[in-house]
Amino acid sequence: MKHVGVIGGSRYFGRHVVLRLRDAGARVTVVNRGSSAPPPGVDHVIADRDDERALGAALGNRTFDAVIDQVCNTPRQAAAARRVFDDRTPRYVMTSTIEVYDPASSDAIHPTPPGGGVPEDAIDTTHWPVRPELPWHEGEFRNRHYAEGKRQAEAEFARDPAFPFVAVRSGHVLGGDADFTGRLRHYVERVRTGRPVDIHRVNHPSSFIGEHEIADFLIWAAGADFLGPVNARSHGELDVTDLCARIAEHGSRPPVYRTVEPGAEASPFAFDRYYGMDNSRAERLGFRFSDTADWLSRAVSEQIAALKR
Repeated sequence: MKHVGVIGGSRYFGRHVVLRLRDAGARVTVVNRGSSAPPPGVDHVIADRDDERALGAALGNRTFDAVIDQVCNTPRQAAAARRVFDDRTPRYVMTSTIEVYDPASSDAIHPTPPGGGVPEDAIDTTHWPVRPELPWHEGEFRNRHYAEGKRQAEAEFARDPAFPFVAVRSGHVLGGDADFTGRLRHYVERVRTGRPVDIHRVNHPSSFIGEHEIADFLIWAAGADFLGPVNARSHGELDVTDLCARIAEHGSRPPVYRTVEPGAEASPFAFDRYYGMDNSRAERLGFRFSDTADWLSRAVSEQIAALKR
């Protein structure tokens, strides 16, 4: 790939994508609202993706060998991207999420028994209803319906594709100091200080992937030739107690747990339902995933070091 467009890509694993592509010799153009500058040696287009006309004007006559869209969260954004990038790229990779499989986010999704992992065809977004008239422009609504926004964005791209399209359904991403979500830090802080971690009476495992591995996967997907949805997750599912035990291995006291009542909110990765993913399609296509044990210790160590600063 000679020229790759990255929408978003200013922080966390998106920044890893940009740096890896640049260091591999590709020309990289980052498209964002200008809240942060890209790394040296990377082109920058400042535009609000929600303003379709401004986005098209800012891109000018640029074309790309592939586009990696890190921040497409609604069907409206997907529809605008289809129009703006039509004839600009032969391959479009959208970063989607494991949350599209969460049975708690839609009555149309049926729970999967633990152990097997949910395959890509469990959600057929080519037939998923798209509701662009919903208030996707409202931040609170978009946050509350994050999984549904991703499903409808996939559906908008897949139903009548303007270009070959891939949806990378990423496992829960865990990372070190660059992780702005605060989810892993939540556990590191609580385990190390002895504060209780809120869990359910029965906690189910889920799928995770490290910040560096998901960056590698997105670049691999952008340079491949398969189409459609693909699950990306490391081997080795974790439940909330597994995660806390791994943190405690770094010299902390044993984790303290507090069981919440049914229906009450627990800590970020305490799940009362199972929706871990099957990653066999990606491996058949040639990607080899690591195990969570290969990178989690590093992420925890970086979080501990950040807390000490």
